[in-house]
Amino acid sequence: MARDEPLTVADVARLAEARLPKELWDYVEGGSGAETTLAANRAALDAVALVPRVLGGTEAPDPTTRLLGSAAALPFAVAPMAYQRLLHPDGELATAAAAAAAGVPYLVSTLSSVPVEDLAKTGATLWFQLYWLRSRGLVESLVRRAEDAGCEALMVTVDVPVMGRRLRDVRNSFALPDDVVAAHLDEGSVGRAHDHRHGSSAIAAHTAAAFAPGLGWAEIEWLRGRTPLPLVLKGVLDHRDAVLAVESGVDAVVVSNHGGRQLDGAVPSITALPAVAEAMAGRADVYLDSGVRSGTDILRALASGAHGVLVGRPVLYGLAADGARGAGHVLSLLAEEVRDAMTLAGCADVAAARALSTVRTVRT
Repeated sequence: MARDEPLTVADVARLAEARLPKELWDYVEGGSGAETTLAANRAALDAVALVPRVLGGTEAPDPTTRLLGSAAALPFAVAPMAYQRLLHPDGELATAAAAAAAGVPYLVSTLSSVPVEDLAKTGATLWFQLYWLRSRGLVESLVRRAEDAGCEALMVTVDVPVMGRRLRDVRNSFALPDDVVAAHLDEGSVGRAHDHRHGSSAIAAHTAAAFAPGLGWAEIEWLRGRTPLPLVLKGVLDHRDAVLAVESGVDAVVVSNHGGRQLDGAVPSITALPAVAEAMAGRADVYLDSGVRSGTDILRALASGAHGVLVGRPVLYGLAADGARGAGHVLSLLAEEVRDAMTLAGCADVAAARALSTVRTVRT
């Protein structure tokens, strides 16, 4: 991928689609059910109109910020995404290196195909994403590994009691190749996602066996008592759950519908964000995940109450298109777009961006 070719995330996505087998593209791009929420995320972001300010007297905006206390060159982090060696042999090593070069935090997935200890060597600021497993001993072991590897935060994904019915994967009878594994999990303890069965997703079957569907507030409070790391809940859409999170000792919440891959018909994340941000009222950081594709989307999220956003699929597009260079190009595009959007909206810094007004438009 020549650096001067793709001008937008959509351009990179087209390159990725052209280079991936159909079943892999479907795995990356698909949602659950009829993909209603997948489409709604994009429509809802497009319906957020920004109200720019003028005559601020600033020559160039400053997009630096702090995310959960970690210094960040830009107001976003790379979202946790599983099994990245499906898309490129370097997998998570490439995307973590790109995040390090961009100066943004990198979320290590429980289902990473590269272990956290190796990712720490990239120099990236790491946060660890935790799926709640049926074995509490395995959960505690993962937390210790994250701490020992130098992760600066722990993020619990709370919207996957079971995996959403991702019909593209079911139709493709999707399964992992033998050389891609969940590097943090012992197959003898949690099984594997490699067995092809016609008309079913091996990944869905694996997560059903490995994940604990009955995760509740008691488990969050138990975890809070066992780690000094900042604790984040990802997958919050109702402001009442955000309040309960703070009462349970959580430091931040991520407003997310899992990129449209869990409950089909769930509210778009950007639509749920303002109520959650209002309920937090400074008591905890609030981040947005799901549907972000541009610097303008990042500015929309900041203006709607987010402290920052998580960027997911765009980074995978870059990885599939050209490994670490492709992922880095996507992050550079987003950085350029964030600065451009802040300049045009009259924002000297991230605080000014969060003070912008928005108008929800009706699209026909």
